[in-house]
Amino acid sequence: MNSIINFEIAQLKSLQNKPTIYYKGNLELLKKPKISIVGTRKPFNYTQLLTHQLAQKLSLVGNCIVSGGAMGVDAIAHKAAGVENTILVSPCGINYKYPAINKKLITQIEQEGLLLSPFDEDFKATNYSFVQRNEIVVALGDILIVSQADLNSGSLRSVEYAKKMGKDIYVLPHRINESLGTNELIKEGSAKVIYDIDEFTKEFTKTALQKENSNNFLEFCKTNPTFDEALLKYNSLVYEYELEGKIKIKNGFINLC
Repeated sequence: MNSIINFEIAQLKSLQNKPTIYYKGNLELLKKPKISIVGTRKPFNYTQLLTHQLAQKLSLVGNCIVSGGAMGVDAIAHKAAGVENTILVSPCGINYKYPAINKKLITQIEQEGLLLSPFDEDFKATNYSFVQRNEIVVALGDILIVSQADLNSGSLRSVEYAKKMGKDIYVLPHRINESLGTNELIKEGSAKVIYDIDEFTKEFTKTALQKENSNNFLEFCKTNPTFDEALLKYNSLVYEYELEGKIKIKNGFINLC
């Protein structure tokens, strides 16, 4: 069992109540661009297919997928992203596997991906803990995707969090009288519609790759390279980061500020 006690998760600083976060897995995933995907526990075949495509393609271009480990949309998103590239926020302590039907998936994620919980390790899920779990799922993501949702569902509660946090909300298009929650979001103009998964993926490819390149550059600078080595490997990033005060060049060597 591990607990994040030495640093704060940047994406959670805006939360009114900042919980202690317990974890199992790879904390490096927190540094990646992240996209939250949520939705119903009983998705249509159409929703299952498109959620899988979205999570898989977004993962392949450098985004980490965040969800809540529940049956349905959550589990599909985690699996499609690859257990090594997904973050699961649990509604219970990390010593429990909830729901039990996803025990194998949760175990794989805590071994290869990242499992987070704002609750003591032996805490059992309650109605309120699902609410807190949902808020953290939304907070971690750069955007929120809602694949399918009924009116007055937990997924729409997640939408309310996203609105308060100023995050863009995206939904899949559904037929009339299906997924009434997401259709209502479209009607009121609260969400953008994903009509083309490949085009949508391209929108988040550049940002993901830029951030990954940036993280790699900063790690490289920790090795105290020469200016010429850094310029050869990362070109204009050297000048950009010097102007931004993130690095300094002294006696031909680069150091982090």
